[in-house]
Amino acid sequence: MISVLELVLLAAAGYRATQLAVHDTILDPLRDRVFAWHEARPESKPRDFIVSLISCVYCMGWWISGAILATYLLATGQFAGTPLVVHGIEWFAVAGAAVFLNRIDDTLGRLT
Repeated sequence: MISVLELVLLAAAGYRATQLAVHDTILDPLRDRVFAWHEARPESKPRDFIVSLISCVYCMGWWISGAILATYLLATGQFAGTPLVVHGIEWFAVAGAAVFLNRIDDTLGRLT
């Protein structure tokens, strides 16, 4: 099971990676290509799903947090020997903390 410090660091990494994937201008060309691909067949359900995924900080944040957590657990040797349900709870905790950071960022952004 991860410690509180690990949770905080993983949440910060999940928050930042989600911001990169959903908002940062460095990935605008890639997102623009995906949106153009969707516009070619807007009735396509898989294309709708992908556009919804890359546009939503909560959706994207969930999967990015899971990938970061899994990578960390595997790299540190903490994955094996722990029940999967514990890792599932850790995933919820990391994703939830990352979303909390995102909400703080959104709130502070509106105040300035």
